[in-house]
Amino acid sequence: MKSLAELAAIRDKMKDKVVLREGTSDTRIVVGMATCGIAAGARPVLAAFVEGVNDAGLNSSVTVSQTGCIGICQYEPVVEIFEDGMVVTPVELIQYGITKKLEDGVKIMGNGDITKKLTVKANALSASAKEKIEAAGGKAEVV
Repeated sequence: MKSLAELAAIRDKMKDKVVLREGTSDTRIVVGMATCGIAAGARPVLAAFVEGVNDAGLNSSVTVSQTGCIGICQYEPVVEIFEDGMVVTPVELIQYGITKKLEDGVKIMGNGDITKKLTVKANALSASAKEKIEAAGGKAEVV
C-alpha cells in the first residue's frame, strides 16, 4: 500500500499527461477509444502518441485526446489529426469513411464538440452545428 506522499507524487507526475489530453493547442490528435477501437489496439496507440508528444516537448502545440464511437469500426484503431484552418468538405468525409455517398447530400449535425477553427462545407448544416463551428472561430458554408 502506498503512502499519501507517494500517491501525491504520482498525481503530480501524471498532471502533465492529463493536461496534454485536454489542451486546446494548434494541433489536435484524436484517437478512437470506443469498444472496437480498444479491441483493435487503440490503447497502445493513444499511449504512444501521448508519450511521443511529451518526449518531443510539443505539449504547448499538440493536444492528444480520445473520443468514443465514430461509426467506422472496420478501420479501427482510428487516429484523426485536426489543425486550425483546415477545410472540411463532403469529399474529405468520404475519404475519411464518415459517409459513403454524395448522391443524397451531406448534412453536418451538431453532435460533439469542435475545438479547432475549421471551414466546413456541406449540403446542409444543423443550427447547432453552425453555431459550434462559428463559436470555435470557423466558417460554415452550404455548397
